[in-house]
Amino acid sequence: MQIADFTQLLIMEAQGGTSLAPLPFNPVKLFILILWFYLCLYFVQCAQFSLLVPHKHKDIFCIISLFAGPALFLVLLLVDAAKKSSKSGESTFVIIKQQIKNTIVDIWSKRFKRPEEDDSKIRLLDSSGTELKEIYGHGEGKGQNTHILDLTEQIITNSLEQRASDVLIDPRDDSTYTIRLRIDGVLMPVKQLKTDTCKAVINSIKAVSSMDISEKRRPQDGAFMAKKGEMTASFRVASAGVIGGEKLSIRILNQRASTFTLEDTGFTQKQYSEIDKAMNKPSGMILICGPTGSGKTSTMYAMLNRIDRYTRNVITVEDPIEAVLPESSQIEINPKADITFAKTLRSILRQDPDVICVGEIRDEETAEIALRASQTGHLVLATIHCGSNSMALVRLMDLGISPMLLSSGLSLLISQRLIRLLCNYCKQPAQLTQSLIDGFTKKGINYSGIYEAVGCKRCNGTGYFERTAIGDVMEITDKTKAEFINNATLITELKSKGSKKDIANLKKEGLKKVLEGKTSLQELKRVVG
Repeated sequence: MQIADFTQLLIMEAQGGTSLAPLPFNPVKLFILILWFYLCLYFVQCAQFSLLVPHKHKDIFCIISLFAGPALFLVLLLVDAAKKSSKSGESTFVIIKQQIKNTIVDIWSKRFKRPEEDDSKIRLLDSSGTELKEIYGHGEGKGQNTHILDLTEQIITNSLEQRASDVLIDPRDDSTYTIRLRIDGVLMPVKQLKTDTCKAVINSIKAVSSMDISEKRRPQDGAFMAKKGEMTASFRVASAGVIGGEKLSIRILNQRASTFTLEDTGFTQKQYSEIDKAMNKPSGMILICGPTGSGKTSTMYAMLNRIDRYTRNVITVEDPIEAVLPESSQIEINPKADITFAKTLRSILRQDPDVICVGEIRDEETAEIALRASQTGHLVLATIHCGSNSMALVRLMDLGISPMLLSSGLSLLISQRLIRLLCNYCKQPAQLTQSLIDGFTKKGINYSGIYEAVGCKRCNGTGYFERTAIGDVMEITDKTKAEFINNATLITELKSKGSKKDIANLKKEGLKKVLEGKTSLQELKRVVG
């Protein structure tokens, strides 16, 4: 085409003499078709989870929604609005308008929320799910409140990132408060705050824990939760008036308890086999003993996770409930509501349990009911605060439990401690003294695998990272049962010889981990002595 012809063609189009070729499709119709397609897919998803659609008809509704989704859900919306209108007396139009508004808000919050609000920032919630900022972040001094709330969230975030089990906030003097974290069983100072600032932090934690912030002297208990993305952590709070102000103790409940297994505990293969043998019995009591913070509850949860909770009725009585166990019934102790271990145990015996878990044996009545339950066809898992297996037997007999009941009810005793593991990034071969070398050589022990702690950034300079259990497992054999019944001086012998023997067994198990290079001699001495 010549340039003159092309110019003439443009002039003719401008004058309306000719028109451009029409599009092969209508853009408006194409947009409506695409919109209808995506609406159908959206309503297929809605049909799958809608409470308006009966479960047995969900497949049919999904197929219909794939072709006529908006029309179908418009009918369901009108039916639902008519039902609500007849019950509440409000206009059907008003109810439909409110439902559409709620749907838009819900879609907007799910599709267009800022990821940094839910995924990167921690949120502190009370037991009802109300956020701390809604409870404590309004009113005068809003800027100062924001600073305090951010500081509170930072303290909680830091404790979770550092794998702490406890957070202690207590006054150091009239002008300063100290914040300490218990990491791998050892307290570490992490922060110092001015008194006025720390009191505001304490009030914010008490507020989200449903505690009275005006009460500074009397002890109080509370609880709250923290959410960060998909992670959820539970906290127990206790306050007390002390010299210089108010002390706050925050226990971080074990987040891994619901998935913890016996293989994760650190017991030897022989000990694991003995525990597994006792758990496969239809009845009997497995008693776990140790001081506070020795991992008794984690071991008990590991046992519960080994039980098939679909075919066996598992009921737990705990104070507090550490983690949610699917397909089990968990009861929390509440002395204020007169819900005690003994009363709860009596009631659950009428609920056809196969496995009963007792969080802690504290008194004679609880011990007697638990042991009698183990005689009547129930597998009982329980913990007790004692230093060794022998002292656990002594304490049970001191509580008034007869040797006959002990011999017929007990199946297995487990005494354990938690020992810190050396950091694999910085541990180095230990520099042993000549006396230690001579001692190992005399006993024929290879000491070349012994390491000691150094400290690096990964372990915060401690030289240790995470913990494992060392245990002493005592099976109640027929010979042991006969000694319970026939030996009149059993308590005296257990006090004089039994405890020393149990501690020696714990040291022996700990020394194996030292020789394997998993922990150090200093850590073994700190834990066992």
